[in-house]
Amino acid sequence: MDYEQRAKVFQDHKSFGNSRGAISEFIVPHLLKLYGSRATARDFEIYAPNATFEDPLMCAHGVKQIKSAFYSLPKVFSESRIVEYTIQENATGPGKAEILIDNKQHYKLFGKDIDLVSLIRLKVEGGLVVHHEDWWDRKPLKNRDTTNLPLVGRLAEYTRRGSMLITHVLMGFGKDSSY
Repeated sequence: MDYEQRAKVFQDHKSFGNSRGAISEFIVPHLLKLYGSRATARDFEIYAPNATFEDPLMCAHGVKQIKSAFYSLPKVFSESRIVEYTIQENATGPGKAEILIDNKQHYKLFGKDIDLVSLIRLKVEGGLVVHHEDWWDRKPLKNRDTTNLPLVGRLAEYTRRGSMLITHVLMGFGKDSSY
């Protein structure tokens, strides 16, 4: 589905607020591949060129950095996947929606199983993800607006950006994986 088709589906979609709508039906299979360490270049077509991705460890700006973040998963974990999820899709304005994915993620690190409850928040415009946040334990990301001390929040923001930039370099600046 190309950009124009996605935008048309988005504009024609009238059932926002249902548990699952047309936009999430298109986006979620790609997200499952991203979180399952099976991403291909095509799976990143759900993102707008200047999209952002944030979790407690990283803050990516643009599709290339988002690719680096997700392509790094199989380098760190021997297993990664979303094992359970529920979806809520809400219209937020003309051509805009928010998709909330309440989920349980499973990882294996050094032979140890790690299960994580998460809330994935996607802001979608014109059928493309413009902002993707992964709230571990369903807690908002720490930043200057969500902490009692703005300086602590700003330090958390800088740490996530620094972590992303190091990952981006190590992952070849968002080069598509060969697997």
